[in-house]
Amino acid sequence: MVSILLVHHSPSTATGRIAEAALSGLRLPELEDVDVVVRPALEATAEDVLAADAYVLGTTANFGYISGALKHFFDTTYYAVREPTAGRPFSYWIHGGYDTTGAERAMEQITTGLGWKLAFPPLVFTGEVGPEHLEAATELAATVAASA
Repeated sequence: MVSILLVHHSPSTATGRIAEAALSGLRLPELEDVDVVVRPALEATAEDVLAADAYVLGTTANFGYISGALKHFFDTTYYAVREPTAGRPFSYWIHGGYDTTGAERAMEQITTGLGWKLAFPPLVFTGEVGPEHLEAATELAATVAASA
């Protein structure tokens, strides 16, 4: 059994749709023996991270940076999980209204520091959430699960 942790901050209807699309990718019938754990970023713990084999992360871009909730997740888990989870597959999405540059940089720096291995190119975009974004989120999550 493979365990995938989906940690996200999805405060709007639009970002909630992205999270649901990612979750549907983790629950595809062709992905056998996959246990999915979903945690809002403010509720995810180091124990959740240590118990998972791979990670799907999602955030809004707020004021050009990752959400405070996802930042809190990393702040409270980083040192406890850094060494034991190095090399595990992950990917993420970032949705912003205007600019995602700082959020992208933060995600790259934090996950590089963790030693996690990118299993699928991140989904990063601004503006309206369209069907193509939801399809990409589904594929992103399914690929991470298949990589674990």
